[in-house]
Amino acid sequence: MLQSGRISQSSSMGQEQTPGLSASRNPDSGAASRPNQETIREELSRVLASHEFRSSKRSQEFLKYVVDNTLDGHADILKERVIGIEVFGRSTSYDPSDDATVRVKAGEVRKRLGLYYAGQGAQDPVRIDLPGGTYVPEFHWAHLAPEPASAVEARDADSTHATVVETPATPKRSWSIWTRAILSALALTVVVLVASLWVRAKPGNPVMDQFWSPVLEGSSPVSVCAAYVPDAYRHDPGAGQPLRINDFTPVTDQFVGGGDLIAVSELTAMLARLQRPYRVRVGGDVSFNDLRTAPAILVGYSYTRWREISSQLRYFIDTSRRPVGITDNGSPTQWLLPNLPADQRTNEDFAIVSRVFHPDTHAMLVEIAGVTQYGTQAAADLVTSGDLMSEALRGAPSGWQKKNLQLVLHVKVISGAPSSPKVVAAHFW
Repeated sequence: MLQSGRISQSSSMGQEQTPGLSASRNPDSGAASRPNQETIREELSRVLASHEFRSSKRSQEFLKYVVDNTLDGHADILKERVIGIEVFGRSTSYDPSDDATVRVKAGEVRKRLGLYYAGQGAQDPVRIDLPGGTYVPEFHWAHLAPEPASAVEARDADSTHATVVETPATPKRSWSIWTRAILSALALTVVVLVASLWVRAKPGNPVMDQFWSPVLEGSSPVSVCAAYVPDAYRHDPGAGQPLRINDFTPVTDQFVGGGDLIAVSELTAMLARLQRPYRVRVGGDVSFNDLRTAPAILVGYSYTRWREISSQLRYFIDTSRRPVGITDNGSPTQWLLPNLPADQRTNEDFAIVSRVFHPDTHAMLVEIAGVTQYGTQAAADLVTSGDLMSEALRGAPSGWQKKNLQLVLHVKVISGAPSSPKVVAAHFW
């Protein structure tokens, strides 16, 4: 042990520390202090249930996977290729150099964590961080700065067999417990206030801002419009009776696809973060006059009476053809779903993102539509994620910010959830 003014010698076994657990030293007690697994898992539950993570199932799965493996002592497996296979369902031949899904999602998770701890989680006792350049999260008490790794290693090395001469410590100014408490409270208040102001004033992702700027100009609330699922049927043949065609009743104005609802949730969460007013409208609640008086985001609208709007564009989801797919100026393309079953459970999908100043409505329209609900959800992931948007528009022509545009997306569907979409075609005019 270290004792002031004399020589002492001790021997102790070094304690094994789980990677990612940041040790912090309490300045009052001098004892090493770190969050235990139960505390960390409670914090993980709070983070996953937050507004920032509820809107992205993939972000939830990513964060839970890396935290669980770190706490279970498997931080060494948290490599890009392993995460791509285990979390995103990539094949064993997956090559990270050809697919940036993991890197993009990690950047998005870091951003969501920053937003959470700058707002709702500012008072949480524990913080979960995902440092840049690694997929191994770190955990530490929010009120204690994590001790540098070099200091932890040096201290642990010294504790094994140390013979140390320590000169008497320089007397330190004594602070009363109340003074320290008041100063700590003031400092925390200032940090929270500065963080809140920074989140509101900080520049957003440039590509995201440029994509949405023409749509969000002005002060009119944005209409976020969800479509009813067509051709839904209800049947009630009666107990013990065989099914007949007459027992089925078409229901055209009662159901909205699950993927479409998730897309609406992601879009409204983005608008809320931007402090932009919006109205959610469903099915027939949207009139042509609504589309003329304010910008609108049409979700899953290729199947509805508004299909006339998108049918005038170059890329269009044509449900009248078999197999169902995307046409290019009315001509069939290779973006088809030839084996689409009646329940529309598929292992891939295609979608279109359109941003246009429409000549009929004389207002900005954004259409987000997939051949099935999986494509619609993936398209919403893209237009609400700065990293995915930057990747999608990397090769866009100069001045695209002020042009109309359409993106054709290909989406893999894994275990009933869409993966990050890939842009297979783009048109700017």
